Amino acid sequence: MKSGKKRRVRVRLGRNSYDIFIGALDGAADEIDRIAAGRDVAVITDANVAACNLVEPVCELCSGASKLGVITLRPGEKVKTFEAVAGICSFAAANNFDRHALFAALAGGVGGDLCGFAAGIYKRGIDFIQIPTTLLAMVDSAVGGKTGCDLPEGKNLIGLFKQPKAVFIDPAFLKTLPAKERRNGLAEIIKYGVIRDRELFERLWTQRRSLLNFNDLDFYTALIADCCAIKADVVAADEKESGLRAILNFGHTFGHALELLSGFKLPHGAAVARGMSLAAKLAVKVKLMDKAEADRIDALLDFVKLTPKTPSAATPETVLDAMRGDKKNRGGRITLILPEKIGRVKIVDDIPENIILDLLGEQL
Repeated sequence: MKSGKKRRVRVRLGRNSYDIFIGALDGAADEIDRIAAGRDVAVITDANVAACNLVEPVCELCSGASKLGVITLRPGEKVKTFEAVAGICSFAAANNFDRHALFAALAGGVGGDLCGFAAGIYKRGIDFIQIPTTLLAMVDSAVGGKTGCDLPEGKNLIGLFKQPKAVFIDPAFLKTLPAKERRNGLAEIIKYGVIRDRELFERLWTQRRSLLNFNDLDFYTALIADCCAIKADVVAADEKESGLRAILNFGHTFGHALELLSGFKLPHGAAVARGMSLAAKLAVKVKLMDKAEADRIDALLDFVKLTPKTPSAATPETVLDAMRGDKKNRGGRITLILPEKIGRVKIVDDIPENIILDLLGEQL
C-alpha cells in the first residue's frame, strides 16, 4: 500500500532528540535496521494488529536483530495494567535480553504506552521505538514519551517519561482500521487546532469531508505531520509537563472521567471529544470564551460523528468525583484546560466545583 509523500518531523530534546518518520514503512527500512541491528528485539503488539498481518513485515525489517521475539497482548484499555508491563519485562528476562535490547511497539496507544513503560524500567531502562497502528496513536500517544498504565482508581496513574529512539508512522495502516476507530483519532487532530493552531482548525473545517476519506493518504500524511509538528514543539518546550505541555490535555480531564465510568468501554478519542465539548461549554459559562466559538468546535465534532452517548454510570456527582482523581490536579483543586478562543487555551485551577457540577447537570 502506498502511504503518500514522505515527511519527517524532529522532536528536539537535546540528547533525547529523535525523528518521526511519516510514510511507507518499507521506506524507513534502513533506519529501522540500523536501530535494531545486533540487538535482542521484542515486538509488542496486540491480537487486532496481528490479525491484519502487520507483524511479520515488521519482523522482517528487524532481520538484523541478534534475537527476535513477539509479545501479543489482548486489545483494549482493560489490558493496560501493571501486570501487562511486568509480563513484557518477564518475557525479556526469560529470554535473557540484555541492557542493549530494544522493544518495538507495533500497536495503538495502549500497546505503545505499555511498551514504553516496560522499556523504561526493564534493567533500569532500554531503548524502544514506536510504530503506531491507529490514527490516535499516530498523532498523539506515540509522540512525546508519556508511558504508563491504569489503576482501578483512574487512567494513567502509574508511568514515567521515556522518549523513544524513533517513531515510524505508516498512514497506510489507516486502511486496516474500522470506521469507528478511524474517527476515534480525529478527536486529537481537532484538539491541536483548538489549543495551538487556529489556521489548522479552519483548514479542518474547510476540508472536513476529506477528514472522512481515509483513502487519501497524501492528505493524511500531511495532516499527521502537521499534528506531530505541533506536539513536537510543545514537548520540546516542556518535556516533563511542568507547564505548557499541560495544554495537550484539553478535553482529557472530563474525558478520562467518562472513560473510567464507562468501564473503559467508551473509546479514548470519543471520550476526549465529549471532554472538549464540555470544556468549551464550561469556558463559555465562566465567560472565558464566546459561545459562537464553542459552537464551532461542537459543529466539527458533530460532523465527524464524535458525539458519544453518556455512560450510564456518569452522573454529575460521579463525573466530578472521578475528575478529583485526575493526575494533573494539585492541592486538591481540579486543573482544567479551557479555551479562550480557537487556537488558544488557558490552564485554570480556580473554577469552583459547584460551577463544574452545574455544567455537568446541564449537559449530561
